[in-house]
Amino acid sequence: MRRLTTVLPALLLLCIGTNITINAQEVMKPVPQNISAFPVGDKNPEQNAKYFIGQSYLAPLTKLKELNCPIYNVTFEPGCRNNWHKHTGGQILIAVGGRGYYQEKGQPARLLLPGDVVEIAPEVVHWHGAAPDSWFSHLAIECNPQTNHNTWLDPVDDAQYREATGQTACRLSDEARRNLSTWLPADTGTLPQTDPELAEVFGNFAFGEVMSHGKLDLRTRILVTMASTIAQNTPDEYRRTLQAALANGISPVEMREVLYQSVAYVGMARVSTLLGVFNDFLAQHGIDTPLPPQSATSPQDRMEKGLALQKDIFGAEAIDKMYASAPENQLHIQHYLSANCFGDYQTRTGLDKQMRELITFSILVSLGGCEPQVKGHIAGNLLVGNDKQVLLDTVTQLLPYIGYPRTLNAIACLNEVVPEHK
Repeated sequence: MRRLTTVLPALLLLCIGTNITINAQEVMKPVPQNISAFPVGDKNPEQNAKYFIGQSYLAPLTKLKELNCPIYNVTFEPGCRNNWHKHTGGQILIAVGGRGYYQEKGQPARLLLPGDVVEIAPEVVHWHGAAPDSWFSHLAIECNPQTNHNTWLDPVDDAQYREATGQTACRLSDEARRNLSTWLPADTGTLPQTDPELAEVFGNFAFGEVMSHGKLDLRTRILVTMASTIAQNTPDEYRRTLQAALANGISPVEMREVLYQSVAYVGMARVSTLLGVFNDFLAQHGIDTPLPPQSATSPQDRMEKGLALQKDIFGAEAIDKMYASAPENQLHIQHYLSANCFGDYQTRTGLDKQMRELITFSILVSLGGCEPQVKGHIAGNLLVGNDKQVLLDTVTQLLPYIGYPRTLNAIACLNEVVPEHK
């Protein structure tokens, strides 16, 4: 099974530290997270809940008793786990969402990611539950139901849980831990296990220092980072921004519009792969496609409306000058810019003009080598209401993902178009 080890995984897994008592409410508000294709269900009834530390939810999936195969979806909030226990008839677990752990008595704990299967033989003492920083869902299949009985044993205390989940390798600041758990409540990366030092450095920088700087709201941070991952053609990181968007109230239409708008700036060759990632993501979360249309032009008026939007953003004088100065054999490119780039894409609904210009700026900065276009869209951003501080905050947000050379080039463009006051 493929394991994701890119630079935006669930950094919290090993980054809580040995001196912190595990408490799911410190990591995330106990709001049930639907992190799989299966329902979350209701809170586990008291007769079961008393054998859990933390909050869990139970959703029965089968009804026909004649099948003799009860299946439940069990969802755990971060840090939640059940007591040590055993089954006289055994059990099968199938991980379906988030990240969790399974441990047999006397054996190391096993990390569980979606698609992992655990076969538990009769009378084997074990426990299972969520990672400290991630919601977790698994299907529980009761084997031999006619004779299968649970025997509940001692709780998995904090010391046992810390040791089992390996929370000694790296540490995140409280702010980085809090920001990361909000950004990606159910990520499934494994960087903390494979590269804990990098997990600590990147996590504290990207989710601590950078996210504490500036005044961009979380929605804007997610959308501009999403645009950056598209520009760099990074499917795994793009998928994580989709997860962050869905977890923080950004609609599927808004996510799609970021992707569609990118076609004009990075080309269909890059976007086509990510379009597959996007549609798979929607399907996994039960969202039907195609999404509602957002086109605002027709073949007859796309040129007129695109040109009008260009002039609205950059000023009529600037656009007229571009047309007047274009050589005759290159004039068709100006027409394409008006009718296609602006008429087909920028006029679409689903995102407002101000956000679209900020997304375009983020794409160009992330591509690198587009400094003339970056300067032009700095001017466009200023005219639609995104001031220099917003643009500087955006570049800062993108720094961990695009690196220092492209960041410094973007700031140089920004200072050229809007000089600092001495």
